[in-house]
Amino acid sequence: MSVKIRLQRHGKKGKPFFHIVAADARSPRDGKYIERIGSYNPNTNPATIDLDNGKALTWLQNGAQPTETARAILSYRGVLYRLHLQKGVLKGALTQEQADAKWNEWNSGKEGKIQAKRDGLAKSAEDAKREQLKHERSVNEARMKAQSEAAAAAVAEEAPAAEEAPAAAEEAPAVDEAPAENAGE
Repeated sequence: MSVKIRLQRHGKKGKPFFHIVAADARSPRDGKYIERIGSYNPNTNPATIDLDNGKALTWLQNGAQPTETARAILSYRGVLYRLHLQKGVLKGALTQEQADAKWNEWNSGKEGKIQAKRDGLAKSAEDAKREQLKHERSVNEARMKAQSEAAAAAVAEEAPAAEEAPAAAEEAPAVDEAPAENAGE
């Protein structure tokens, strides 16, 4: 029986979520599997990879062949590097302590890079939001200024019209009274 380490698709249309599994090569993509090793969520930035390194290393040592995508994920998480170091220990080129020290050094550097990317993305999102609020504030100030200018112009137009209205009102009753007097005679 040939064992593959591969991805098993879950999630809804357009929002994939994958389980990383060890499965028989003859079984369908989303079918029966031997053991679930972890999960992979490409919807987040950076992609979330939850992997049991010990199980993955055990399957690789037992001869499981990863698919291309699974190989990339295992490499990203350092499982293939750990396998390489373990082969060196078996050959006698390294001691187990040296291999563990090298892997821990590599892993801490990798975690630092991932955290730096998360921090950079959070900072860029915060900067974008700050810039959007600044733009929104300037648009609102321009709108308020235009409204105040329009209101001032309306008041300025009403003031001369208000001065003309009483003069017209004084003349209008005189005109109204004159025909009334003629009607009464």
